[in-house]
This record gives sequence, structure tokens and C-alpha cells, in this order.
Amino acid sequence: MAAEIQPKPLTRKPILLQRMEGSQEVVNMAVIVPKEDGVISVSEDRTVRVWLKRDSGQYWPSIYHAMPSPCSCMSFNPETRRLSIGLDNGTISEFILSEDYNKMTSVKNYQAHQSRVTMILFVLELEWVLSTGQDKQFAWHCSESGQRLGGYRTSAVASGLQFDVETRHVFIGDHSGQVTILKLEQENCTLVTTFRGHTGGVTALCWDPVQRVLFSGSSDHSVIMWDIGGRKGTAIELQGHNDKVQALSYAQHTRQLISCGGDGGIVVWNMDVERQETPEWLDSDSCQKCDQPFFWNFKQMWDSKKIGLRQHHCRKCGKAVCGKCSSKRSSIPLMGFEFEVRVCDSCHEAITDEERAPTATFHDSKHNIVHVHFDATRGWLLTSGTDKVIKVRCHLIKKFSVFGLI
Repeated sequence: MAAEIQPKPLTRKPILLQRMEGSQEVVNMAVIVPKEDGVISVSEDRTVRVWLKRDSGQYWPSIYHAMPSPCSCMSFNPETRRLSIGLDNGTISEFILSEDYNKMTSVKNYQAHQSRVTMILFVLELEWVLSTGQDKQFAWHCSESGQRLGGYRTSAVASGLQFDVETRHVFIGDHSGQVTILKLEQENCTLVTTFRGHTGGVTALCWDPVQRVLFSGSSDHSVIMWDIGGRKGTAIELQGHNDKVQALSYAQHTRQLISCGGDGGIVVWNMDVERQETPEWLDSDSCQKCDQPFFWNFKQMWDSKKIGLRQHHCRKCGKAVCGKCSSKRSSIPLMGFEFEVRVCDSCHEAITDEERAPTATFHDSKHNIVHVHFDATRGWLLTSGTDKVIKVRCHLIKKFSVFGLI
């Protein structure tokens, strides 16, 4: 049987299209305006800016609006041109942008939280505004009346928020590392489940409503793909960052996940491959390859007159092994290990070159990313960072094939 040909990785360097500067503080969030040469940004310096492309080819603010408090997050709906902005003082302010994006009109303000709004989502189909705050509260409001419809107290400050319109499930990731799923009704909510998989806090969430999988990024440098629709509890780890993961976005048409790290790294993951769960680490008092005792196994050390060894684990099979029996390193991309990790000697021999073929590509944004937005219609990727700069790139997302780029 012929070996399966694995997808070739993207090697083309992304092209920087635009670099927007001018904010005095961190740009907490920014989005590309679909079908327009425009970008909307909100910043810690209290400003809301709408950047439009001029004849010179440069982007300049057509709107510069100062808010009463630092802008922490936003949600923009292109169909209605409704802009919902979360503020540091707990207020949500809503505006409607004009068709030419040269004017914004205030619609309403409401006190959604007792402290900083951390995430906000506008759901057009239900006319709801969902939000989380540093007060450890999740809340949802009617976007027409501004009336609070309900709330739920989270275990820690929430930093990730996603919503599935079809099932009315909301996904909340928090600093404790927990993900909470709630079922929302018009004026009440029901706790569906909670789960953990990260060793650090959840920093970002991303939902794929077609495949029905949830992605979570964490300060532990990892991304986990949770198979919500499969109902089997499958969780796939993706290890490709050297710093905390701070932002996620998903390209549905190519089934590629974009994760951005605090070190400026952008990783594009091919999710159109059959990935494998990492094994559970096995417990043992001695090496499961050579039977040498580990250093806490005093009885076997005494009986065999041998010095106890340090315990390690093979990332492929999960067996407890000593250093001598796990001296090799290998990448295992289908298990999410794009970097070389410890494997036992027998697994190292069994891993083929095809299995080592990368399923992700790596790029350096050259700034500490706090937010990412992908425009699928043009293949543009926007990042904003702690350096107060907004960058727009193209040619970062390309389709994988078995022969190369499509």
C-alpha cells in the first residue's frame, strides 16, 4: 500500500499591505470592514477610529471619536453597520455608522457590568448583545431596548466568548482555564456543562458552527480543539507557540485556524486533516521499556541494587520511560506537536517521514498581538498589538493540497 501523501506547508511569506499608526495606547480590537477599504479600531486611549483608504493608498481616520472611558472591546455587524463598544467603566455604547463610514450616530448606552467589559458579541438574529466583564459576570441585553435579559456568574474573569445561533449555546472561557457552556433562552439560561484542558487560563475562543468544534487558546502556549458536535469528548491539542496564545480566528472556507501569540508568532493550522488525540500519560514505578526503577521506587532500587532514575513520558504512546529510553526527539504534527518533543526510542523508529510532514505554517508579525481578524472574502489578516500598531496582510491564508498550494 502506497504511503499517503501529506499536505505540503505554505512557504510564501505574507505580504504587509498596510500599517496603521496613531493610537496613543494599545489597540485592543480592530476589524476589517467587509467590501470596503476600511478598518474600525478601538483603543485604550479612549478613541474609536474608522480608517478609510485614500487616493494615496494610505489609510487615514474618517472618524475619530473620543469615548468617556478606555475602549476594551467591540462588536461590528456589517449588515446593520451597528457598532457595539465595551468600555473600561462597564458601559456598553452602541452606534450606527453611516453608509459612507464618515459619521457615527449614538444609539444608546447601558451599564452592563460593574467593571471593565472584557468581551462583547452582537447577535443580529436574536437582537441580543452578549458580554462578559471583569466583575465575573456574563450578561445578555436586548439590543433594541437595552434591557438586561439575564446573567450568569463565572468562576473567574472571562476572556473568551462565542455563540452558536442555531442552538443558542454560549461558550465562555475564563482565566481559571475553564470553559462554560450555557443554553440561553429569552430571559433565563441553563448550565449545560463545564470542562478544562489547559494548565493556564483561557485567553481566546473561536467557534466553527459548520464542523461544530470549539477552539480555545491559553496562556499555557497551547490551543485545544474541542469536538462539541461529536459528543464524544474528543479534545485535540495543538502545540506551536513559544508564548501565550492571545488571539484566534478561523477560515471556514479552507478549514484553517489562525492562532497568534504574545511573541508575535502567527500559526496557520490546517484543520482539514485527520488529527489524533494525545495519549494519557501512564503511571508506573519503573521504566516501561527497560524496567529500571524510578527514584521513588525504594523497594525495587534496594532489590536490584540500582540507582533510581527520573521519570519521563513519551508524547506519542504515553508510556513512562527513563531518559536513556527516550533520548530522541521528533515532531508529531497530526498529534499537534509541530515542534520536536520527547518520544521513546521505539516510537521514534516507527514515526515515518510522512507523519513528520508539517500541518501548520509559521510567520512572525513582529509585534505582540492582542487581537486578530480575518476577512475571508479577500484573504486579508488584520492584527493589532501592544505596540499601538494595526497591520493588514494578504496571502497568509492559502489552500493546502497534496501537491502544493492551490
